[in-house]
Amino acid sequence: MKVITLLTLPFAAALAGAVSFKGCKHKVKESIYGPPRGWSEHASAPKHYMLELKIALPQPKFPELEKHLWEISDPSHARYGAYLSKEETEELMAPHPETLDIVSEWLALHGLGEGDVTHSSARDWVTIRVPVGLAEEMLDTTYYVYTHTETGESIVRTTSYSLPDILHNHVDLIQPTTMFARFKAFASTVHKHNQTQAAVSHLPGKTIKGPAGNPVDASCNATITLSCLRQLYNAEDYKSNAKNNNKLGLTGYLEQYANNEDLQQFYKDQNPLAYGSNYTLISINGGENPQSYEEAGLEANLDTQFGFGLAWPTPGTFYTTGGKPPFIPDAATPNNTNEPYSQWLEYMHRQQDLPQTISTSYGDDEQTVPYSYAVRICAGMASLGARGVTLLFSSGDNGVGDGDSDPATQQCKSHDGKDRFLPMFPASCPYVTAVGGTVNVPEVASTFSSGGFSNYFARPAYQDAAVSEYLAKLGPDTYKGLYNASGRAFPDVAAQSVSFSIIYQGQPDLIDGTSCASPSFAAFVAMLNDARINANKAPLGFLNPFLYSAGYKALNDITEGNNPGCGTPGFNATVGWDPVTGYGTPDFTKLKDLVLSMP
Repeated sequence: MKVITLLTLPFAAALAGAVSFKGCKHKVKESIYGPPRGWSEHASAPKHYMLELKIALPQPKFPELEKHLWEISDPSHARYGAYLSKEETEELMAPHPETLDIVSEWLALHGLGEGDVTHSSARDWVTIRVPVGLAEEMLDTTYYVYTHTETGESIVRTTSYSLPDILHNHVDLIQPTTMFARFKAFASTVHKHNQTQAAVSHLPGKTIKGPAGNPVDASCNATITLSCLRQLYNAEDYKSNAKNNNKLGLTGYLEQYANNEDLQQFYKDQNPLAYGSNYTLISINGGENPQSYEEAGLEANLDTQFGFGLAWPTPGTFYTTGGKPPFIPDAATPNNTNEPYSQWLEYMHRQQDLPQTISTSYGDDEQTVPYSYAVRICAGMASLGARGVTLLFSSGDNGVGDGDSDPATQQCKSHDGKDRFLPMFPASCPYVTAVGGTVNVPEVASTFSSGGFSNYFARPAYQDAAVSEYLAKLGPDTYKGLYNASGRAFPDVAAQSVSFSIIYQGQPDLIDGTSCASPSFAAFVAMLNDARINANKAPLGFLNPFLYSAGYKALNDITEGNNPGCGTPGFNATVGWDPVTGYGTPDFTKLKDLVLSMP
């Protein structure tokens, strides 16, 4: 352990720090039943193995930030669109000064001085890099290597950790400790083409009726292209402004890299006017950008090709965030980071200029994410909403849990062994807009479209009426005990999600998943922001209060389909909101007229 003198400590209060911790016993801060389903203890973690510990400090003013968010996101409120600045948001995210002092004293007692600690811009997150041996001493725990039975991947975690009594009110959480989430991408199925020609976007003389009553190429019932989405969602004639400071952001995690040659080939095939254009690449936490075909990412290619391709010429930003998925540990592995949202949020909170619309296509079962971490990450999403950013997340690709309707083979279990539906996170966060999936024309729900009710977050007021109406139709005895009827319900909206024609490693492929739906819906939101900015209005910001109060009237209601899983047929799509497709898919022209009529 490194020895430092008290004179190097960042706070004068540290001079008395050792005294305040004398005789202070460790008390369990967080524990879980055991490793989640699919994980098993493999071996003790090597003592020299380096961990990057992130310590979340309480945000005593968050209720005030949340109040701002509700007001400025409600079209009927006088403050609608009056978003907070970076500095105003940081002030509402900041911990109490006493918390900073006490946490710094505790770190100093373990040999960690000011130079060993980094703070987020609001000083609400503290990051340290320590070996497992020191982490075990600080947290009164033992770390193990856990292995995933299906994939063979491994992570270094513990199932319980403790802190000195005096710290409990000054620390919300420390990770990586009890989090086993894998945060997989939601691009679920790839269909390889045998031929190499580009997807056919038009069959001469053959059309079908689209949801807006307009004619749509019949080929859109087999293959989805940029042209199909503009036809289906009534946006064929809209032209965005490239110079009004409107931007669309897309996120990339877990070594998913967008290939630029594939993007240009896609543009050449589906949006020739965009050919030769590019996007802004931002690296976070050492995020890389290799451009070999071998390292092209299906998820990243899908997101950039359809997100940026639809919204063009609106400038695009792709965030590549470092951090590996669960890994195979060996002597050469430098560290183990599998918590991408905290890294990404810390970066975004430091920026003055943010994209008005951001789509993310990653997530995992809510129960694999510790409650404290989910709440804290969700609060970080709220702070971006308070600054006027629309955050959209894919709802997931497992129906109500595991996508399996067979009671004999389903694998939906809560940590205490009970049969339960498995909601997805971050889609379950009440401060984001979750996007489910549809298929075909006329549109029906995709069977894999995840949806349901959070076990962590209470149902927000903005969706009370819509969800209560659905639950009344469902009946109190249907799936009783399998879901939390009072939880945040998702998804909020939907879009096409099957047979998207992309370019991958130089060849055309078809891909399915709610990963298709989120960047597509986000592109239409970017177009709506374009229209509002051109009219000297504020961007839409956090969408849900608008969607549930008025926006649903400009969506195409999906009334057929269901999302099986957990040995059941799942929930059903129906008139109005439902936990498969939310309020439905966009009618851009109707939405544009509606958002331009608002202040």
